[in-house]
Amino acid sequence: MLDKNLYNTVLCQTFSPCGKYLIAGSIYGQLAVFDLDRVLNPILELFSAEYNKPKYIHELENEVQICSLLTSQKFLIVGTIGEITGWDWKSLVSNKFNKPSWIIKVPFKKSGLELWDVNSMWLSEDESKLYAGCGDNNIYSFSLEGGKLISVYEGHNDYIHCVHGKGKHLISAGEDGFVKLWDSRTPSAQNSMEPHNSKASRPDLGKWVGAVALGDDWIVCGGGPRLSLWHLRSLDAVTVFDIPDHGIHVAQFHEDCVVAGGSAKFLYQLTYSGEVKVELPISATTVYSAILRTTPNKLLTIAGSSPDIDLCTTFNYRDQVLHFRQ
Repeated sequence: MLDKNLYNTVLCQTFSPCGKYLIAGSIYGQLAVFDLDRVLNPILELFSAEYNKPKYIHELENEVQICSLLTSQKFLIVGTIGEITGWDWKSLVSNKFNKPSWIIKVPFKKSGLELWDVNSMWLSEDESKLYAGCGDNNIYSFSLEGGKLISVYEGHNDYIHCVHGKGKHLISAGEDGFVKLWDSRTPSAQNSMEPHNSKASRPDLGKWVGAVALGDDWIVCGGGPRLSLWHLRSLDAVTVFDIPDHGIHVAQFHEDCVVAGGSAKFLYQLTYSGEVKVELPISATTVYSAILRTTPNKLLTIAGSSPDIDLCTTFNYRDQVLHFRQ
């Protein structure tokens, strides 16, 4: 029998709105709840080998893969296969975990029985709309109050890896090699890019784009093509980052830097001009999730193809390793 403690993969993470907990989701349908107070400030008298393990591990029905996670003030939002669920934070950070507060079923074609992965989610700043990028090539927007389907954004011709947004604008990246820009008020893409047809191309790794993020004036993306920085208005590739990866799965902006990783030995922090500021060694052979915050304290956690999650409090080096196991 496969030992989940040894062969687990963590695809997604999020912090609780209070900042006291880290939640990580695994391919085996497990939600691990780490008590960050216990991890960051262990009491010497109560110190044990369990301090860097989850306070709770909750299991979803049918052990369905957890593909994506989001935090709202009221709920932990969990994207799985064919549905999105909302879990009350009080139940999640206790042993009373039972049934979700709400369930949104992702639409699927009546002619087929296949349910699609909810690979990526983004929540509007006012927390009224939830956007989900799915395995059927579509992005769906739902009302977070009531779960009503609002819009369907069609345009990709292969499954979506990543969806991100800023204000009324959305950006998506897919297996088809396209990065598409959307106005959330209209269902058709406003613009698109093909990094595999640019100077970022790496034909040996394919055209897929695994990660994309939207800034005020910039877009960062990568996948099979190299990690690259694009000017939002001109859609020109300004910087192609020279890092030794074999595919990008994480790309985001933080202050005046780009944070990125994937199939590589490090998580990178880079200047817009391409200088490597920080190389963080990682436990996983492939990074699928890196989340950071600056309040109530600085914290970066890195997860992927390993049951171990790296924790950094300065963004410059690895302080601790958390263990996704009981």
